[in-house]
Amino acid sequence: MSRPAPRPGRLTGSDLTLAYDRRVVAADLDVVIPDESFTVIIGPNACGKSTLLRALARMLKPRKGAVHLDGGLITSLPSKEVARRLGLLPQSSIVPEGVTVADLVARGRYPHQRLMRQWSRADEAAVAEAMRATDVAELADRIVDELSGGQRQRVWLAMALAQETPILLLDEPTTFLDISHQIEVLDLCADLHESGRTMVAVLHDLNQACRYATHLIVMRGGRIVAEGEPAATVTPELVERVFDLRCEIIPDPQTGTPLIVPEARRRAPTTTI
Repeated sequence: MSRPAPRPGRLTGSDLTLAYDRRVVAADLDVVIPDESFTVIIGPNACGKSTLLRALARMLKPRKGAVHLDGGLITSLPSKEVARRLGLLPQSSIVPEGVTVADLVARGRYPHQRLMRQWSRADEAAVAEAMRATDVAELADRIVDELSGGQRQRVWLAMALAQETPILLLDEPTTFLDISHQIEVLDLCADLHESGRTMVAVLHDLNQACRYATHLIVMRGGRIVAEGEPAATVTPELVERVFDLRCEIIPDPQTGTPLIVPEARRRAPTTTI
């Protein structure tokens, strides 16, 4: 069955210049995140992928240009309102000392708390489901600082899921995970996307990006150089131009999506006496 065309995006950026102090990281970016897409931002190290994600999440104010959420300037919206519409799993997070897994995941419900609406059964159910989905329920009483890197990553993802936002941004969500847990996390992201959520992720693995994304944004040197569906976007020429890697592209035997096979190292001929 063919996938329906994505609707125009609730989350957009126009004419963005992004900088840290005086160092410009990215410029002239126009971004539309298609609604209900699984958008993956890819590119070589230091190309501006995470910086763009931070700007879309209102974690970084653009030097120039604007980010819009649901047609309005994201900077004009109250923080809690943004947090009810858009969730973020950052690349690195600081955990308060002594916080348990259950307590940290429960903090994902903060945007839904109001003066006259405190903790509810709906909050309890959202936290329980988020912990089940990320396979951290058995860690509920553990101190987060005592967990492995991979376990902590899944706990942070659970907190983002508990927030129950229609848009979820993930900055390198597979960091610290072994290959099995990488696939588990990406399968979970795919499930969330198929249930109607808009997913945006920064990934390093191009083959994983091609397998899971419905929409790619390809960056190099602080600019967007290509975007679209993986099958129509990823070519040997693009991979060489963006990643300086010669390759062959074949259909993934499991999914039919593009699979990048790097050119083999040329071995020196052996000599016999």
